[in-house]
Amino acid sequence: MSRIGKKPVEIPAGVEIKVEDGNVTVKGPKGTLSTRLCSGIEVAIDGNQAVVTRATDEKQHRALHGMTRALLANMVEGVTRGFEKRLDLVGVGYRAQMQGKKLVLSIGYSHPVEIEPPDGIELEVPAATKVVVKGIDKQLVGNVAANIRAVRKPEPYKGKGIKYENEVIRRKAGKAGAR
Repeated sequence: MSRIGKKPVEIPAGVEIKVEDGNVTVKGPKGTLSTRLCSGIEVAIDGNQAVVTRATDEKQHRALHGMTRALLANMVEGVTRGFEKRLDLVGVGYRAQMQGKKLVLSIGYSHPVEIEPPDGIELEVPAATKVVVKGIDKQLVGNVAANIRAVRKPEPYKGKGIKYENEVIRRKAGKAGAR
C-alpha cells in the first residue's frame, strides 16, 4: 500500500470536490481546478476528507495511487492558499519590470526578453532584481518559473543569471593564471 496514497486529503471549509465520470473538480475561494483520473484509481468523499483508492495491486496502479493523492492535495491547497515561486536576477545591469501584464527582462542580451504569462498565472516584480510567479496550479507555476529561469541560467563562475530564491549555485574556481 502506498504510504502517501493511503493518507486522506483534508477538505477545508469553503472547498468543494466533485467526482464525475473520471474527472475530479476542486472548487475553492481562489478558483477551480480539475484533472482526469487514471483508470483503476478512484476518489471517494467521506465528510471533510477525500480518500484515494486503487483497484488492484498491479505495478501501474501502485505508482498512480500516491501520485493521484498528491495531485488532489495540491489542487486543494492551490484553491485555498495558492502557490508561488520566487526568482532572483543576479548580475550587473540585470533587471526585470512589468509592462502591462508582460514581464520584460534586461539580462545582458542585445534585446529585452518579453514573457507573456499564461491564463491563471500572475507575475509580480517587487524589486528590480526579483520576480514572483503566483497561481493556483502548482504544475503551471513551476513550469512558468522554469521557463523564466531558462532564459538565462546561472553560470558556475560568477553566479550570474536567473536563479530560484533558495537555490545554491555551485561555483567553479576558474583559471589558475600564469605564474
